[in-house]
Amino acid sequence: MKAPEEKFLIAGPAGQIDVIMERPDAPRGIALIAHPHPLGGGANTNKVAYTLARTFVGLGYAAFRPNFRGVGETDGVHDEGRGETDDLLVVLEEAKRRCGDIPVVLAGFSFGAYCQTRVARHLQEAGHPVQRLVLVGTAAGFVEGTRQYNTEAVPHDTIVIHGSNDETVPLANVFAWAQPLDLPVVVVPGADHFFHRRLHQIRDIISRAWRH
Repeated sequence: MKAPEEKFLIAGPAGQIDVIMERPDAPRGIALIAHPHPLGGGANTNKVAYTLARTFVGLGYAAFRPNFRGVGETDGVHDEGRGETDDLLVVLEEAKRRCGDIPVVLAGFSFGAYCQTRVARHLQEAGHPVQRLVLVGTAAGFVEGTRQYNTEAVPHDTIVIHGSNDETVPLANVFAWAQPLDLPVVVVPGADHFFHRRLHQIRDIISRAWRH
């Protein structure tokens, strides 16, 4: 499916939120996509976030990619996941206003994946569980240069993708988070944190999972 990129601003808790939307005709669901750490240069144009958006548009979803606080035209300052979670929930409400009350997928990369585990917990507690989560390079445990991430528990059908050579979030951190949850992890051999030259594998893993 094809869907042109449309950029717009919406009102959020800390001011305006800068969003990229790709909406095919009659979407089957909404894919809310969260980018990596803003203090490390993360933005909604990040290649992994872009790959997630294009993958879900190809599967018939409307993809929404907000910029976190302090990035692009989004107001506010970095809030270590708290304000970012609030902003993602506001963007999701706007997505539902535009697309209707259709199934929701949460997808995130690195810090964005951590934030999406928080969004999923909030929606579950509110009685609106999501269809599925897709987490790539998930920030979990102690990450050098940022902080300790106490990543939330997620459902068993969550797709967790991690590179074997991730130099930012060690694979052992993700295993330590996933093991008590009985959560499988798809390991991409040789992939670094940013999946250089392996972005197609992210797309293929998700697309195969959605065909089953």
